[in-house]
Amino acid sequence: MEYVDTIEALEAIYGQPGEAAIIKVAHHLTPTYRKWIMRSRFCILSTVGPDGTDGSPRGDAGPVVVELDQQTLALPDWRGNNRMDTLRNIIADERIALMFMVAGSTTVMRVNGRAKVTTDAGMLARFEVNGKHPRSVIIIKIAEIYSQCARAVMRAGLWSDGDLSEGLPTVGDMLKEMTGGTFDGESYDRAWGAQAKETMW
Repeated sequence: MEYVDTIEALEAIYGQPGEAAIIKVAHHLTPTYRKWIMRSRFCILSTVGPDGTDGSPRGDAGPVVVELDQQTLALPDWRGNNRMDTLRNIIADERIALMFMVAGSTTVMRVNGRAKVTTDAGMLARFEVNGKHPRSVIIIKIAEIYSQCARAVMRAGLWSDGDLSEGLPTVGDMLKEMTGGTFDGESYDRAWGAQAKETMW
């Protein structure tokens, strides 16, 4: 198999981006971009570190991020699996990319920038839910923000083709497979719903 290994070869295949792809890039929250980001309850957070790359889903009951100023966003780190892949990467390499989605919309909003992790008490308190706080907050400095072409979501029928998960392996099935059958995946799956509800925040 042959591979494309030069930028010149790549550009010869794809040509140049259209006007809309160029003029859409901003370096801070504009009024329209702010409205869109503040509607988003879900994003994919991508980082890079010494052990490789990481893509992490992040979600909240309201806006997934809070605006601190027109170039700064705050993302709480709520309960998870304690692997801390994303946080480890940010400490090692501040580069960060986010993809924000809104249920029902084929538009995806992208943010590229740099991030730091804080445990500042005042910042943690801003995200209090039922007396609970995140253990840390990711502070994101926006370098670029722009809308992504909608074709990928449209091709996937992400919001229009209904629930496609029937018959898929559960997480318990995956854990059982990874341990050669020694992990009790059935018990894990039965307990997961209640456990998630109790440890959401």
